[in-house]
Amino acid sequence: MKKSKQLFFSKVLLSVLLISQSSFILPGKPKREYYQLTVYHYSSFAQEKVIDQYLQFALLPALHRAGVSKTGVFKAIASDTAADKTLYVLVPVKSLEMLTVINRQLKQDSVFSKSGEEYINALYTQPPYKRKETILLQAFSLAPEMQLPKLTAAKKDRVYELRSYESATEKIFQNKVHMFNEGDEIGLFKKLNFNAVFYAEVIAGSKMPNLMYLTSFESKEDRDAHWKAFGSDPFWKKLSAMPEYSNNVSHIDIAFLRPADYSDF
Repeated sequence: MKKSKQLFFSKVLLSVLLISQSSFILPGKPKREYYQLTVYHYSSFAQEKVIDQYLQFALLPALHRAGVSKTGVFKAIASDTAADKTLYVLVPVKSLEMLTVINRQLKQDSVFSKSGEEYINALYTQPPYKRKETILLQAFSLAPEMQLPKLTAAKKDRVYELRSYESATEKIFQNKVHMFNEGDEIGLFKKLNFNAVFYAEVIAGSKMPNLMYLTSFESKEDRDAHWKAFGSDPFWKKLSAMPEYSNNVSHIDIAFLRPADYSDF
């Protein structure tokens, strides 16, 4: 009888432990997305035209057919005068495996091949770009999904700001990620309505260890006003003065972008 009671209470205790452990797994909590950021480097408007036509009439429609409904296409605002002109393509996916599936579907998509023929079959003497790079990112734990910006301005007036924060070492990099998440730097951006599209860790790229995030504004003036408010905010002054977060960024790159007319957002 004594053994049966002990067995009963052991089973009850096990059930309680299982229930308490399961409480840490929030039902419906979104998984962290991945982002493929492709950067085209080109030098002429002829190349830009070929890239634009490929993206607008071939790649984006094919991505839509593959289940990627929102792809962002952005051009550097300074590209008109810059020798190295740049164009960015942001593709959000639920898993890295999805990128493999999409690439396989593109190879089998005859509509895509036909629509993108000029780009796909470009001669080596007339390439559509100088070089392109691909950056893979994983969304932050407290910003697991891409958010479409709530902007009312025409696309030609909008300003998207892509920032890359590099750190000296992997450990210091994780400290900056912690500052965004647990330190609630993300919360400050949200409170000040920076219209952030994503915050993410770079998992494959040329400037690691680094994180990247993309904010959006109605105009350049709107962008400047937001950053002025950010710099003077009491929470930021307190957070940035914390010794545990000191020296966790060694280099910052900033790109000011404007969405292409055919961009999904």
